[in-house]
Amino acid sequence: MSAGKNKIISLGLTAAILAGGGFLIYHVDKTIKQSAVFAESKLGSLPKQTQTKDKPEFKQIIRDTQKKVVLIEVENEEGSGIGSGFLYNDKGDIITNAHVVKGATKIKVKTSDTSVYAGKVIGMSTENDVAVVRVAALAGKEPLKINADKKAEIGDQVIAFGNPHGLENTVTNGIISGVNRDFTIEETKYRGVYQISAPIAPGNSGGPLVLQSSGEAIGINSAGGSDGNIGFSIPLSQVMTMVEGWSKHPDEQLAAESVSGGDGQLTEQYTKASFEDESTYLVQNFYDSLNTGDYVGAYALLGSSMKNNLSYEKFRSGYLNTVHVEVQGITVSSSTPSTAEVVAVIEAQESDSGDQHLAMYKVTYTIGLENNSLRILKGKGETVQ
Repeated sequence: MSAGKNKIISLGLTAAILAGGGFLIYHVDKTIKQSAVFAESKLGSLPKQTQTKDKPEFKQIIRDTQKKVVLIEVENEEGSGIGSGFLYNDKGDIITNAHVVKGATKIKVKTSDTSVYAGKVIGMSTENDVAVVRVAALAGKEPLKINADKKAEIGDQVIAFGNPHGLENTVTNGIISGVNRDFTIEETKYRGVYQISAPIAPGNSGGPLVLQSSGEAIGINSAGGSDGNIGFSIPLSQVMTMVEGWSKHPDEQLAAESVSGGDGQLTEQYTKASFEDESTYLVQNFYDSLNTGDYVGAYALLGSSMKNNLSYEKFRSGYLNTVHVEVQGITVSSSTPSTAEVVAVIEAQESDSGDQHLAMYKVTYTIGLENNSLRILKGKGETVQ
């Protein structure tokens, strides 16, 4: 993907700050996704632990939000780029930044389960740096909780979601470190935005800023500092009236300019490397779902043949005694243009009549395309002594 223009913010108290644009694709070594990291584990009994209430809530907020955050890939006259967005209503409408989709002639939206859909811009304001992309195929899906009335204060704990550098479903947390920040980038006038300590990187643009105390989205991550330690987010309170207006009355001219290939699900064009990357991501996503008790989400990642032989009830009951699963390493043992064999070494914390113990397993999955989405087609496991 080609990189677009860097946007520069000039602030009185800081040096140049670069906007975290959807068109800024930096080189990231493939080993970030492909390397297998094995940690030494001492298997045995675990003492009973009492977790604080905050930890599972925090992880649940992350998991629930990730399912409503999307990766946006665009094509335009300058090339291509990526950004983020989030589902905000039951019409399949996604909030993102205008600079992510400006000038787009084709928009692909990828959800957390690796499904890819066509999208079209139905409203955009470059002055406010906000846009809405409609994905008809996502109509009826549960949207992210929005709190457009919330005015965040310095010290509020927040979580930033997005796809920095194309690394899907990345999460950073921090606090509101400043409010009412003003600056201008080209034709965009940012006024009264939040300054956050959670880093915002290229590809994060358009992702939601979520209040940790409630799991509600309160802002749109829009720009980041050149040192990577600062971010800026547009308060949803500033733009929701505009956003809801576009959803009710879409801009048909914008929609016609930005859609290509229809409104439905698309067949992703994978290279060998990208197919392997997405396959390992799917397996990690499967275990992330289990760890947060999202058995429905995990079951949805199975192929139809597995579901035919394994009911949801039986699938769920098989994991009820699994407290937590730690993925120690994931590798691709072999792959073809349409399938990949993914081997994962996992450490499971299991409960037996109230006593907890650790067990290690080696599991092998066959990942392939089904109805244009990656799914786990087969799986087998063995105990590692």
